[in-house]
Amino acid sequence: MATYVNDLRLKEIATGDESGTWGTSTNTNLELIAEAFSYGTEASFGSDADATTTIADGSTDPARSLYLKVTSGVSLTATRTLTIAPNTVSKVWIIENATSGSQSINISQGSGANVTVPNGGVKIIYTDGAGAGAAVVDCLTNVDATGTLDITGNFTSANLYVDDDIGHNGDSDTYLSFEPDSLDVYLGGTRTANFTPGISTSLKSSNITQNALTSTSNSVAWDAKNANAYYATTENTTIAQPTNAVEGAIISIEIAQGGTPYTVAWHTDFEFAASTAPTITATANKTDILSFRYNGSVWQEIGRVQNLAQT
Repeated sequence: MATYVNDLRLKEIATGDESGTWGTSTNTNLELIAEAFSYGTEASFGSDADATTTIADGSTDPARSLYLKVTSGVSLTATRTLTIAPNTVSKVWIIENATSGSQSINISQGSGANVTVPNGGVKIIYTDGAGAGAAVVDCLTNVDATGTLDITGNFTSANLYVDDDIGHNGDSDTYLSFEPDSLDVYLGGTRTANFTPGISTSLKSSNITQNALTSTSNSVAWDAKNANAYYATTENTTIAQPTNAVEGAIISIEIAQGGTPYTVAWHTDFEFAASTAPTITATANKTDILSFRYNGSVWQEIGRVQNLAQT
């Protein structure tokens, strides 16, 4: 009697069986071997519940395909498990989660480990076919790629280790270069920045985007993340306590008077020499520039230039 105990569930003809007809079974087996290298799609989840897909014995089945696109007949409301059977099959699959409902699916075979495939994602997995304790393994865990690895689209990894460079396929002059305890940034073929433990070095001039501040109800709000600030006076006002202060941060502000000068006062978190705030230049079309460093308690003035022409 024929058996189907192999990993592709092909028909194994018993000795002396199918005399004169064995060719038909052999041709079917060849077709099923080809199917094992093919693309298949299966609505594995007919309901919003866990499901099992069983590779058919000796007949065509999308579950045998190398690339299996898993869909669902309903929208899934939670992560569901798809169990691949029989649990004695050891095989590699590329599985795409194309189910409805934006849910992940777990691929399982026995009581061993599972692999989770996010919705819209693809995983290369293998089953170990160990029976009741069978496990599913992610083939790309701890991949060690030698040579050039080209990635199109998004790449997500909990940890990424490289021995050389990471670059853009369309621009060989822009890349990150890794060395032990050192990272270099190359832009247009020029080394522009270097990072070593505790030290960040810019090898070219750095540009911090200027951000315009406004006065509302006689108060100027200033987020310290906007380190390079510009305020064109519109009313008598006070520079408020900067938000998002981080010890060691340095910020600066340009205060530009228009045709009508206005007064500018300072929140008590700003500390000046002799604890005396400066008088902002009260002349039309003049500019003052002040810089501060946060010591963890107050913003200490570290620089001041006043009464500058604007043109």
